[in-house]
Amino acid sequence: MSEQSKPGSIVHVEIPTNNPARTKKFYGEVFGWTFQDLPEVKYTLFSAPSGPAGGLREPLSTAENRPLNYILVNSVEDATKKIRKAGGKILRGKDEVMGQGWWALFEDPTGTVNAVWENNPKALQDQAERRP
Repeated sequence: MSEQSKPGSIVHVEIPTNNPARTKKFYGEVFGWTFQDLPEVKYTLFSAPSGPAGGLREPLSTAENRPLNYILVNSVEDATKKIRKAGGKILRGKDEVMGQGWWALFEDPTGTVNAVWENNPKALQDQAERRP
């Protein structure tokens, strides 16, 4: 999740896969993506040449076996209120991701599913301090 992105930007994309090895091989060969496995959480991060970055995950369900975009917001709470007010539905409330930030899953009025993402400022600061 990029700290330079502005609210409203897509900052992370998840691709569902039942075969991570085959998916990594395909996207690596075709597009030059690189991958980092996180076996403790059964997740694989990927980096594309100019972003956004993303991950490979097991499909959530048959209905949600499609890519999931994460849209940067300043506050998940504020965003979920706006989503409801604009006619969307919250499918999964605010949840933390390993100290990196918070997310919530929503459906827009036309049925498209996406997520909102709020960075944890401490995680961003820690990442900036580790850069050379």
